[in-house]
Amino acid sequence: MHLKAVAVVLFAAYSYAAPHAATHAIHERRDYTPTSWVKRDRILPTTTIPVRVGLRQSNLEKGYDFLMDVSHPASTNYAKHWNAKEVADMFAPSDEAVATVREWLVDSGIPAERITHSDNKGWLAFDVSAQEVENLLHTEYYVYEHTSYGHIETACDQYQLPKHVQWHIDYITPGVKLAAPVKRGHSRRGNSKRGFGMTMGGGIPAPPKSRTPGQITLLNELEACDVAITPICVAALYEVPPTFGQADPSNSLGIFEEGDFYAQKDLNLFFANFTPYIPKGTHPIPAFIDGAEAPVPVKDAGGESDLDFQLAYPLIYPQTITLYQTDDLNYATNPNSTSLGGFNTFLDALDGSYCTYSAFGETGDDPVLDPTYPDPAPGGYKGQLQCGVYKPTNVISVSYGGQEFDLPAYYQERQCNEFMKLGLQGHSIFYASGDDGVAGPPGDDSPNGCLGKKDNIFSPAWPNSCPYLTNVGATKVYPNKTVFEPECAVVDPINEPYSVAFSSGGGFSNIYPIPGYQAAAVAKFFADYNPPYKYYSGNASFGKNGGVYNRIGRGYPDVAANGDNIAVYNEGSFTLEGGTSASTPIFASIVNRINEERLLIGKKPIGFINPAVYSHPEVLNDITCGSNPGCSTSGFESVPGWDPVTGLGTPNFPRMLALFLSLP
Repeated sequence: MHLKAVAVVLFAAYSYAAPHAATHAIHERRDYTPTSWVKRDRILPTTTIPVRVGLRQSNLEKGYDFLMDVSHPASTNYAKHWNAKEVADMFAPSDEAVATVREWLVDSGIPAERITHSDNKGWLAFDVSAQEVENLLHTEYYVYEHTSYGHIETACDQYQLPKHVQWHIDYITPGVKLAAPVKRGHSRRGNSKRGFGMTMGGGIPAPPKSRTPGQITLLNELEACDVAITPICVAALYEVPPTFGQADPSNSLGIFEEGDFYAQKDLNLFFANFTPYIPKGTHPIPAFIDGAEAPVPVKDAGGESDLDFQLAYPLIYPQTITLYQTDDLNYATNPNSTSLGGFNTFLDALDGSYCTYSAFGETGDDPVLDPTYPDPAPGGYKGQLQCGVYKPTNVISVSYGGQEFDLPAYYQERQCNEFMKLGLQGHSIFYASGDDGVAGPPGDDSPNGCLGKKDNIFSPAWPNSCPYLTNVGATKVYPNKTVFEPECAVVDPINEPYSVAFSSGGGFSNIYPIPGYQAAAVAKFFADYNPPYKYYSGNASFGKNGGVYNRIGRGYPDVAANGDNIAVYNEGSFTLEGGTSASTPIFASIVNRINEERLLIGKKPIGFINPAVYSHPEVLNDITCGSNPGCSTSGFESVPGWDPVTGLGTPNFPRMLALFLSLP
């Protein structure tokens, strides 16, 4: 995203008013600032800061039960999803919350006419000077700079609220958050575009066994799946039959992209060489958000977008794909962008009630860090911020994200609740689990991507740890193995073949407890295959007694699919790519195929899939080999049953189809 300048000076001549301990309490505090973030100058007192107050929503404590009621296979209400109005009405903040917070703001000197209430009733928003907000929250605001990515954030170390309003507020922005999200995936090419800091290879040569498309035929492709994963390999691995008949127009597969763009020439080359039954010119349905554009000339093609479509189309065609491409070129391709992508303008476009004046929260229209529309830059999108302009598809695949530690818990919990609401409405949302094993990307929070003063504590991913998403880890067909033998978790050491190490992201949340639907699976993992590491119990005891992971946190990934040596065309040339960003569209496409079969017999889409697959793990191929190293450890091991490397396993289409067709 485009980064606008913030006027800052080192200014020590003013201070905020000291709070009364009897009346105020610390609402959020950042106890530890990662070494990758450097505190710069204090904000000039006259600088205008957009402040957004996230109001505590009603009935959120019941959200899990509501979702299980429509998602658990044993429920009589399975697949009886809610509509958007039912969701909004159920969770709207109470009138008492709105009145109490507004009264506090006015009594504190914020003119009532400057305070706006969002359409979804979830936010109060106003613009004030830095000095005014520092006095309001009893804090100091500084500029922080990320030393690896160059991102700039306005943040404080902590802030306080009156005790009588604290219960009614989730969080306030700008606050304590420091975030630098990244794209998840690897490529052997060194010149692909970077969206969220996608880690790219540096010209690693293809293996000696590598074949050009002209050498690969339907008869010998299966023999080469340990070298290059082509559509016939994916179909064989997961027993996916060819499609036939007409596709239901209501069942398009959604794929999200930000700052990375497909080229039609690459798709045509792929179709011609690997899937001649897909006509030349086949392309996704555009759902362009806030001036986004696609496709691009082949020389500018992104590795992520080409990968997503070249994996999904062979599995679902003649079903369609809807491309959720976000933001104009000025924001999406700016190398200094601090875009949160799918967590702001994307959700705005899917759900109009989500479109408010949020700074760093879900709504994404802070004038410094998020897109401002109309975009005043030359060639920028001149329309208004798009709110609720697209209906979410039944299934959405997303290969972007960051790390839990980069965001305050209140921020993530509110965002996670939004995913719960989408699940209530019958949408299945799949996220790539990450490519760095138990760590984050190198340079995120520490040189090795790990946490703690010793850089040895495992770093769970965001938003993956949210219990209302389905996380997809990565597997691999190893050399001299076939698609008729079990896969293993992917473990690619540095320079074999990528310029960085690659293994399936997985671990345990520091924010969310183990959800009920996976409690038995996680308990069995610990009972039968106890990891050889010290642990802590809950974020309040982070790192205590030398612990490196949270024993009582939500475990991820949930499932897995192949994510290495994927045959693609990018920038007009044949190459191999990998990452959980490949695994995710594979699994999402298979679920989209199953939805098609349910719709054919008059049933509803699956919606949130986790309760069903945890109740019936037999519909997946259990992965029992491999690990996900990181933080100077071998990480966790893939073992029988669920594990924090490949989850419950890879899809088995016939068994999954039989299960979901048997459900109401």
